[in-house]
Amino acid sequence: MLTADEVPDPQKLSLRLWVNGHLSQDGTTADMIFDVAHLIWYVSQFMVLNPGDVINTGTPAGVALGSQDRPYLRAGDVVELEIDHLGRQRQNFRATP
Repeated sequence: MLTADEVPDPQKLSLRLWVNGHLSQDGTTADMIFDVAHLIWYVSQFMVLNPGDVINTGTPAGVALGSQDRPYLRAGDVVELEIDHLGRQRQNFRATP
């Protein structure tokens, strides 16, 4: 996690997602319907936010829903996501027992 002074502008963060090495989503926080400050304000109306809390906001354009050529995730898929200044993470999908 980062402090506010380590992120130059929260409305100019690139968001990228790869599935099995292929770029599936590429957008920025500038494309969000509500800006970051509004989301924090809104959520804080209902709960106390503490340092390290995460607010899930959804994803950029490019999801599988409604797309004929993109299959949904399945066992064996590898998903990597990256947000400028925050880093990158990787998930390996597997079947549930």
